[in-house]
Amino acid sequence: MNNKTGFFKRLKALSIPQKQIFATALCQRMLPNYQLFSEVCEFGNPQVLSTALELLWQSQYDKKLKFNIDVHVQRLEDNTPEPTEFDAYGAYPAMDAVVAISTLLSAISSQAEDDIVNISKLSSSTVAHYVEALCGEECDDNITEAQLDDFIFAHPVMIEEKNMQSMLLDVIEQEPKPSTEMIKALRKEIIDADVSNIGISLN
Repeated sequence: MNNKTGFFKRLKALSIPQKQIFATALCQRMLPNYQLFSEVCEFGNPQVLSTALELLWQSQYDKKLKFNIDVHVQRLEDNTPEPTEFDAYGAYPAMDAVVAISTLLSAISSQAEDDIVNISKLSSSTVAHYVEALCGEECDDNITEAQLDDFIFAHPVMIEEKNMQSMLLDVIEQEPKPSTEMIKALRKEIIDADVSNIGISLN
């Protein structure tokens, strides 16, 4: 979903710690999607996701930190919405947020680098599906598949997603051995921005 030349080649060339920071940042950015859905539909406990993210961030700079990944994956599973059971579209990006965090936890446990990289595609996919849903309200019924693709990739939310992932990659590439200060500053920047990958803000 990212058109920048060599984006995934560069992403795959990162070290495992760098990949984990990149993926954790994307997961953090997806959190407001779940928080808003939980508030509106009175489903689940956003704190389960927040706690998992806190541990993911902390584990990047505190190598002595130990926690039971399986326990957190199970808690996330227990708080995963089934979109077909809700009328609200928000169930889909909320589900994606849980899946992203669960996937990252499991990938770190098994050192599955491809799964860590795939968080990038999952975040972009969430955005693409959201924009496609908007097109359902805004586009002509006779729109072709090519026109739909053009609508998705030209949409400001998708452009922002691609730009954000590119900027994030640029920042992380500059830190072959990410420092505690860099990791904490990146986390604070994303939380303070308070805008999800589909433009959701709780404020």
